[in-house]
Amino acid sequence: MLKLRPLALLGVVVAAAALRLAPHPPNVSPIAAMGLFGGAYLTNRAAGFLAPLGALLLSDVVLGFYPHMEIVYGALALAVCMGWLLRRDRSPLRVAGAALASSVVFFLVTNFGVWALGTLYPRTLEGLAACYTAAIPFFQNTVGGDLFFTGLLFGGFALAERLAPALREAPVGHPNPA
Repeated sequence: MLKLRPLALLGVVVAAAALRLAPHPPNVSPIAAMGLFGGAYLTNRAAGFLAPLGALLLSDVVLGFYPHMEIVYGALALAVCMGWLLRRDRSPLRVAGAALASSVVFFLVTNFGVWALGTLYPRTLEGLAACYTAAIPFFQNTVGGDLFFTGLLFGGFALAERLAPALREAPVGHPNPA
């Protein structure tokens, strides 16, 4: 029997990655939302990591690779871990809080990586401060994009669950949610 829910969940992650291919402002992307969603909804932890990371890799194959992309993948993996905290309670407030937290983590991790591994800034405290300061204008786009795409993925799937009972999570002890 084909299990619709896992396929739909994977489809959401892949569709989100495909949104990276559409024109968008800098730092407005579904990357953190994919991680949060994968961690929150995919019950197999390996799939929770592999689906968003694999979808990101596929979109990077199309968009092109970039220096120190492993830092972005690491930040995405941290978003998956944050998504685990949403597994039992995916209330709008908790999801929005996780989206904001993932924005902050992405900002801190990726800009630290730019400073530590790049050549734009001296490897001093002043260089680190300059790196974070230069990134501040992009942070508002990161927050806006993370809130928008996280709301789209979580809200869209919650609506889909309401409209299609086959997508609902099966209660414990019941093999079929319908």
